[in-house]
Amino acid sequence: MTDKTRKILVTSGLPYVNGSPHMGHLVEYLQSDIWVRFQKLRGNDCIYVCASDAHGTPIMLKARELGISPEELTTRVTKEFLEVFAAFGVEFDNYHTTHSAENEALTVEMFEALRANGDIVTKTIEQAFDEKEGMFLPDRFVRGTCPRCKSADQYGDSCEVCGATYTPTDLIDPVSVLSGTTPIKRESEHYFFKLSEYVDRLRDWMHEATLDKNILAKLEEWFEAGLKDWDISRDAPYFGFKIPGTEDKYFYVWLDAPIGYVSSFKHLCDRRDELNFDEYWRPGYDTEVYHFIGKDIMYFHTLFWPAVLQGAGFRTPTSVYAHGFLTVNGQKMSKSRGTFIMARTYLDNLNPSYLRYYYAAKLGPTIEDIDLNLGDFRARVNSDLVGKFVNIASRCAGFISKRFDGKLADALPEPALFAEVTNASETIAGHFERREYSKAMRLIMALADQANRYIDEQKPWVMIKDEIRLDEVQAVCTQGLNMFRSLMIYLAPVIPAVAEEARTFLAEDSWDWDSACKPLLGKTIKPFKPLLTRIEQKQVDDMVAQSSDTTKEPESVAEDNNISIDDFLKLDLRIARIEKAEPVEGADKLLALTLDVGDSTRNVFAGIKEAYEPDELVGKHVIVVANLAPRKMRFGVSEGMVLAAGPGGKDIFLLSPDDGAAAGMRVK
Repeated sequence: MTDKTRKILVTSGLPYVNGSPHMGHLVEYLQSDIWVRFQKLRGNDCIYVCASDAHGTPIMLKARELGISPEELTTRVTKEFLEVFAAFGVEFDNYHTTHSAENEALTVEMFEALRANGDIVTKTIEQAFDEKEGMFLPDRFVRGTCPRCKSADQYGDSCEVCGATYTPTDLIDPVSVLSGTTPIKRESEHYFFKLSEYVDRLRDWMHEATLDKNILAKLEEWFEAGLKDWDISRDAPYFGFKIPGTEDKYFYVWLDAPIGYVSSFKHLCDRRDELNFDEYWRPGYDTEVYHFIGKDIMYFHTLFWPAVLQGAGFRTPTSVYAHGFLTVNGQKMSKSRGTFIMARTYLDNLNPSYLRYYYAAKLGPTIEDIDLNLGDFRARVNSDLVGKFVNIASRCAGFISKRFDGKLADALPEPALFAEVTNASETIAGHFERREYSKAMRLIMALADQANRYIDEQKPWVMIKDEIRLDEVQAVCTQGLNMFRSLMIYLAPVIPAVAEEARTFLAEDSWDWDSACKPLLGKTIKPFKPLLTRIEQKQVDDMVAQSSDTTKEPESVAEDNNISIDDFLKLDLRIARIEKAEPVEGADKLLALTLDVGDSTRNVFAGIKEAYEPDELVGKHVIVVANLAPRKMRFGVSEGMVLAAGPGGKDIFLLSPDDGAAAGMRVK
């Protein structure tokens, strides 16, 4: 552990409170909470704040639909989120709302500072206007065809296929999400933040902030496309803060939402005299500020937000940590399949510590998506947490309680074995610090395996039958319990509720990270109570059943995966020879393949980089779908699809060059 105590402020993306929390929401808050708890356990002064994102058109319209005020809606949904956070052990130092006096004051302060700097200009623009609804449409309330790659059914602010950003008026064949009508263009005067003036300053910040390589690659794309001035105003009707000096203009929610990080901290400072607001939010102080966010809001947090902070005289984030999305059983969450699981439904059926551990076992520092595979979830929790970890304590505690009045031995019989656990302390700490939770979990469970092997070899249940060997039983069980205790301290940020029960069982008042390296000897512990029980399949089945939407036509009808023989005959499957293979710059998994399909060559992007080196692919034969419509990607155009087998990652298998098929041969 370092001698210097760090002063750290952590935030999570503000939950948009127009709907109830679900399993996808929890990825971010559990990732953040684990990191904060780790920092506190290490002795650092770490503060965790958040707030409800409570403004914008979607909230206004949802409240109108329910016949209540926006304030009532956001208060109601905020209560749901806070109850879920508490149940899952997400522990904020402060939780506030963007619809607050502190946030309005700070938003106006930053706006006026930017305007004084000449960073705010007004422009008359054309906007999408829904005549039927009588209102200007927010970006995401217009859908249409992407103007760059021509992909259909894209949002009005960005394309999910090619990543292009634009305005709703740029869309081809736009449609209002509210009324289904074609919006017209109508002029309105708006306020703009001159983001285009901040390119050099943002480049300096992005390299100082040690951002993930995937975020840096995306930023370079945005810089290459050219930064555009940012519209920070919206027309009435709008639920938000009115811009001073105007009658019908409001601050865009994406201006005041990230300011919610600052205002939530300000709200905390007003109640804690020892906190200095300027120390965390003004330049020149030796403090750290980290934002944990989803990858879908990187644009706002790595461009708009640091630029606004710089222009308004505030400090920029030390770094921004982005995570991927959650899939369930390998697919998007689905109501018909029972995998669109609300957080409350999970809590009605399963222990929150299970999910905290499973997410930790999956999470890393990148923006890769993580999958909640319900079968793997049950198997891993039962194997790791119950079968390996808790089992150490349950195998040893009974002997100490029943035969030695709960007293541990005065020395460890195998100090070298205990040292293997303690020597891993800084390695595990490094994994937590870098958000490599999955690596930390693997190492902890490997050490749990060693502890169980030791107990298996010593067989205290056999030794206890020999009165002469009672001291050995006490020593062996003390060794096992100390290994359990150290691993429990390492796991405390992940499963804090279990750690609290374990600390009570071991009769200790508190732990810090270094406690794991100091054995507990000669002390009297309390009788052991089971810390966790196995997940039964019925619990998972009940959760899925309760998550199923039976009031609508099943999605399996709309998303039918079955095809007819006529559909299959439409496929032009060919065996093609790989003429050239090379990496794709900026892509972690893709290789660019040039394929000889007999009558022509095709350029195809294939996600097989983890399994094959480019040089070893040249000359191999693969099956390719030759009549797949070309797809424009940000790396270029892919003119087909290569078929492969295997579970993915490094285990992807193609045909070998001696499979006996000639290049260009059609498969029918």
